[in-house]
Amino acid sequence: MLSTILSLAACGGDDGQQLTSSNGGGGNSGLPVGGGNGNGNSTGYQAGVFKDASLFEAKCAEPRSGTDPATGQSFPDAQGTALDEKMWLRSWTNDLYYWYNEVVDTNPGTYSPQEYFDQFLKTTKTTASGAAKDRFHFIDDSQHWYELSTKGQSAGYGLTWSFVSSTPPRQIVVAYIEPNSGSFTSPAAAQNVTRGMQVTEVDGTSINGDDQASVDKLNAGLFPENAGETHTFKFLLPNGTTASRTLTTVNVTSTPVQNVKAIPSGSRLVGYMLFNDHIATAESQLVSAINQLDAQNVNELVLDIRYNGGGYLDLASELAYMIGGSGTAGKTFEKLQFNDKHKTTDPVTGQPLDPIDFHSTAQGLTVTRGQPLPTLNLSRVYVLTGPDTCSASESIMNSLIGADIEVIQIGSTTCGKPYGFYPFDNCGTTYFSIQFRGINAKGAGEYTDGFSPANTVGTKGVTVPGCSIADDFTKDLGDPAEARLAAALDYMANGQCVSAPSGSSTAQSVQMKAGLPRPLSAVDGVTVKPAFLQNRIMRQ
Repeated sequence: MLSTILSLAACGGDDGQQLTSSNGGGGNSGLPVGGGNGNGNSTGYQAGVFKDASLFEAKCAEPRSGTDPATGQSFPDAQGTALDEKMWLRSWTNDLYYWYNEVVDTNPGTYSPQEYFDQFLKTTKTTASGAAKDRFHFIDDSQHWYELSTKGQSAGYGLTWSFVSSTPPRQIVVAYIEPNSGSFTSPAAAQNVTRGMQVTEVDGTSINGDDQASVDKLNAGLFPENAGETHTFKFLLPNGTTASRTLTTVNVTSTPVQNVKAIPSGSRLVGYMLFNDHIATAESQLVSAINQLDAQNVNELVLDIRYNGGGYLDLASELAYMIGGSGTAGKTFEKLQFNDKHKTTDPVTGQPLDPIDFHSTAQGLTVTRGQPLPTLNLSRVYVLTGPDTCSASESIMNSLIGADIEVIQIGSTTCGKPYGFYPFDNCGTTYFSIQFRGINAKGAGEYTDGFSPANTVGTKGVTVPGCSIADDFTKDLGDPAEARLAAALDYMANGQCVSAPSGSSTAQSVQMKAGLPRPLSAVDGVTVKPAFLQNRIMRQ
C-alpha cells in the first residue's frame, strides 16, 4: 500500500499522508477506491435498522481463494456483493465503534466499501480544540497488514522520513536508518544516507515543486509501492554541501529496537535504547535489550520513543513490566472501556473486562509464550518523546504513572491517543475502527491532547515532570550530545531543566513566513509510517 504525505495531520489518522500543492491538489491516496461497481445499490438498507453483522460477514464482491497466512485456514469468503460488504461494515460499526451513537446513519448508495467506511462510519464530532474527535480511522490491504505487522516488512529504502513542513517551502529530513540485519542490507545505509540529510530534489524535481505533476512525482519517489523501484535524490548534507544518492527499493526488514547501550554519566551508568515500533519482532529484541542493560548493571534508563507511534498493546505491557519489575507487581497495567453496549464483557474475545496486568511473561509474538521476562526493577524512567509518540507508546507512560513508577518526559508533546481497536479483516481489507479507551490503575486516560513536559510553553496536554526539547537532527540518536538525550542526562544530574524550552512554535512560524528553513538542531517533524504503527492494537 502506498504511504503518502498530506499537509501534516495529528498523529494517528490516515495511512500516511500526501504532499500537496498550495492549491490543494493531491497525489495518490492509498488503497484504490471508486464509485459504484454495479452492486452498490441501496437494496436491503433501512435507515436506523441494523441487522446482525454476521449475516453479511465474508460475503464478498470478489472472494479470495487459497489459505489465509494469518490463520493458516482457507479464506472464509463466499460470493456476495459490494453491498454485503458495506452492510457488514455498517452493522459492525453500530455494534463495536466506541462512538457508535455519534455516527450519522447514511445510505451506502454507490460508494465503494472503502469509501463508505472512510467517509461515513465515524463520528463527525470535534474535540474542545476543534480537532476531529476521531483522527484514527483507517484501512489496510489485509496481506500488507499481515506482512508488516508480523514480519516488519514493506517495500522501501530502509529509512524513515521526518516532515518538518509538507507544503512549500518544504523541509523533509532523514529521521533514522534501518541497520543491516541478517540477510537484509539497507539500501540507504549502503549509499551512506544518514540522519539529518535533507531532501532537495526527487528524480530531478525540486522538493518545492507546486504543480500537480511535480507533487505526484515527489510522492512516487518518497513513497515507492514496490520492491525494485529506483529513484534518485539530491540531499543537503549537515555540512552545507549537496550530494546525490540513487536508491533502489527492497522489502525492508525493520529493526524496531536499536542503539542499545550503557552511557557513563557522573556516578550513574545510564541505559539507553531506541524503540521505534510495537511490532511482533520487537518482543525478542526488547528482551535482548533489557538483558544486555541488566548485565551491564545500569541504574537509570532513557527510553527513546520519539518516533514510536504504537502497535501491539501486549508489547507496551511487557516493556512497562521490564522497566518497573517488582514495582508493578499486583498492579493494573490498563483497563479497557468499550461503548455502553459492552460494559462488562469484551465484545471481541467474549472475556470479562477485567484489568490487564503488567505482563511478566512473554506473550508469544517472537518469544516463547510464558517465558519469564527480564526486568531492570527501576523506580524511575526517562522517556524521550515527540509528536510521533502515540497510542501504545503513550500507554507505557500512562501505565507506569498509574503504578507510581516515576516518569520524566524529555522532548515534545505526544500525539494524544488513549484509544485502540482490534483489527478486522473482511474480504481482503482490514478495517481499524476505534473500539475502546484505556485507563491506568488510577483511572486516568484522558490525554487526548497528549502528554507534555512540565515546562512546555503554550498549549499543553497532561503535564509530566521533565523538559520541553525539540528534536535535534544534527546528532545521531543515542549520541550523549544529542539535545534530548543531553537534556535527560542533565536532568539526572541537576533535577531540573538547565535551559529554556527549545524549538518553540512561534519562532518556527516566524522562520517559515520568512521563507527560511527551520534549524535542524531544534525542530519537530512528523514521521510517515503505516497507520497501524500509530495505534494501540489488541490481538484476538
